[in-house]
Amino acid sequence: MTLLTLVRHGQTDWNLSRRIQGSTDIPLNDTGRADAHAAAERLAAGTHHAVYSSPLLRARETAQIIADRLGLPLGEAVPDVREREFGEGEGMLVEEYIAAYGDWHAEVPGAESLDAVGDRAIAAMHRIARASRRRTAPIAESVIVVAHGGVIRAVIDHVSGGTLPRTGEVLANGSAHRFEVSPRSVRLLDQFALI
Repeated sequence: MTLLTLVRHGQTDWNLSRRIQGSTDIPLNDTGRADAHAAAERLAAGTHHAVYSSPLLRARETAQIIADRLGLPLGEAVPDVREREFGEGEGMLVEEYIAAYGDWHAEVPGAESLDAVGDRAIAAMHRIARASRRRTAPIAESVIVVAHGGVIRAVIDHVSGGTLPRTGEVLANGSAHRFEVSPRSVRLLDQFALI
């Protein structure tokens, strides 16, 4: 078993303006760096063995701040925990997106479905867990992976059978979501805001 904590990256200017980032590579703003430091402090209360992230700048910088605080090297980027591709919706304000497409589950030209995002992210979580079990067997390892709101939402939706997150529930920048990853399953253990 591996404990895997998905942390949402810190705030960006596009988060602040409620603009859909998707795969657009937007860096953290100063509030986002503070989010990352707050997450690092909260995570420092536990024992962790590795830190990974999405390849996007906002996730890599958040992960580097956390890794530095924990005294761990930042592991390689994990492409399958990158943010959802929003296709034609990318760059739109959230209100514009909802007005144009109705909801987050709509089929948008060029966009990934939430199910596809969840499938690739969960597959990545299993790969990370397998690698960690080889390194640390027989003890459980605790791994941090900095990802994105859409990815974390898709994973939670998948493992909860569609009951979580609740409609309208916001996954805050810097929030953490802890999972137990075993060879055959991924189970949500808890969620908490780090700031």
